[in-house]
Amino acid sequence: MTGLEELGLLGLFLGTFLAATIFPFSSDALYLAVLAATDNPIGCLLVGTAGNWLGSVLSFWIGWIGKWEWIEKWFKVKPETLQKQKAKIDRYGVWLALICWVPIIGDVIAIALGFYKTRPVWSILLMLVGKFARFLIWNLVYGLF
Repeated sequence: MTGLEELGLLGLFLGTFLAATIFPFSSDALYLAVLAATDNPIGCLLVGTAGNWLGSVLSFWIGWIGKWEWIEKWFKVKPETLQKQKAKIDRYGVWLALICWVPIIGDVIAIALGFYKTRPVWSILLMLVGKFARFLIWNLVYGLF
């Protein structure tokens, strides 16, 4: 994250995008740093949401192109484990997209939603809702709206 906050909204976009993929760092900390530095709650809300959402969309499509054979071979995941995960995805479906903002597991959820072929339009729209709500709450917590 070092240096991204110095880039203002561009840094916020890049950082929130990367944080929603496989790069392990907190988009929340970056969001708050840029929010404090720019004093631009609407800009931060829109840019942070867009970056984080598009990163999750990328993760979703990476999952979509994944194949069971690859997961079994490269990550040594047993078919039974994949079946259990699929059952959970089938149970909650696209609604899991609302929690793709949760640190660490959110990225895995986005990939899993793609991997198990949930409805793309609904998954992607619900990811957007979840990401927006998370950053809106940060703005509200800090009294910026």
